[in-house]
Amino acid sequence: MPIHHAPNARSAASASDDRVYSDDERRLRRASRRARLLLPIAALVAACVTVPITGRSAFVPFPVEDDKPLGAEAYDEILAGEKVVTSGPAVQQVNRVMDRLVEAADRLGLDEADFEWEVRVLDAPDVPNAWALPGGKMAVYTGILPITQDDAGLAVVMGHELAHAIARHGAERMGQQMLQQGILEIGTAVRPDWAEYAELGLIGFDLLWSRPWGRNQESEADHIGLFLMAEAGYDPREAIEFWQRMNQMAGGGGTPEWLSTHPSHGTRIADIEALLPEVLPIYEGS
Repeated sequence: MPIHHAPNARSAASASDDRVYSDDERRLRRASRRARLLLPIAALVAACVTVPITGRSAFVPFPVEDDKPLGAEAYDEILAGEKVVTSGPAVQQVNRVMDRLVEAADRLGLDEADFEWEVRVLDAPDVPNAWALPGGKMAVYTGILPITQDDAGLAVVMGHELAHAIARHGAERMGQQMLQQGILEIGTAVRPDWAEYAELGLIGFDLLWSRPWGRNQESEADHIGLFLMAEAGYDPREAIEFWQRMNQMAGGGGTPEWLSTHPSHGTRIADIEALLPEVLPIYEGS
């Protein structure tokens, strides 16, 4: 910024004009910087997709074609650190249920992206879990099998995981992280003095947005999963039995729902009961 001298009225007026011009220039630069920061957010908003069955609008800033290579790369890395079961009754059961669910997804028109569905059984008796990656790569830990008990119980878990892939929840989570980072960058660019509150802002964003949003994704996967298992010929009422067993295993306690990324078992059971009138006719007609 120029140094202003005002030995007389004319030079004072000239200095004042220079100061006004500099202020305008700074405002233009700030506006330009804000516009550049807003471009990724605008692109994110434009990347709106509709989740099948639920009809929810989701912001996914990546084309569906990216899901398969992203998932395949991560799949290989994860499996390299796990003990993969290659044969036996558990593998046969998981493959049997997987085949029926994938066929059901195709009949319902839910696999328009033509994912390369694949599932592996992982030997981990103490891990009652399963997961899915973008593009249809899945795994089931042996620790969940005593809780699922039979094919129908396993269809509850695997239908839920297929639903995550179909709804593109993994890609949506990546978009949500981009959105969060974009908001922080805009905030600190507009008000640099806010930078010291960035960590507090992240905590607030997590509690007020990320965790409720994660619970909604889980509920949506339950919702879509019920349609999949019903179409595949599995009784959707078994989902209630499964979550009751999960609740008993947890001792009826656990993290308060508002602090968790997953709905409580009670909430899940209530939501499933509300959906039964929609999915039972599908099961009975399968």
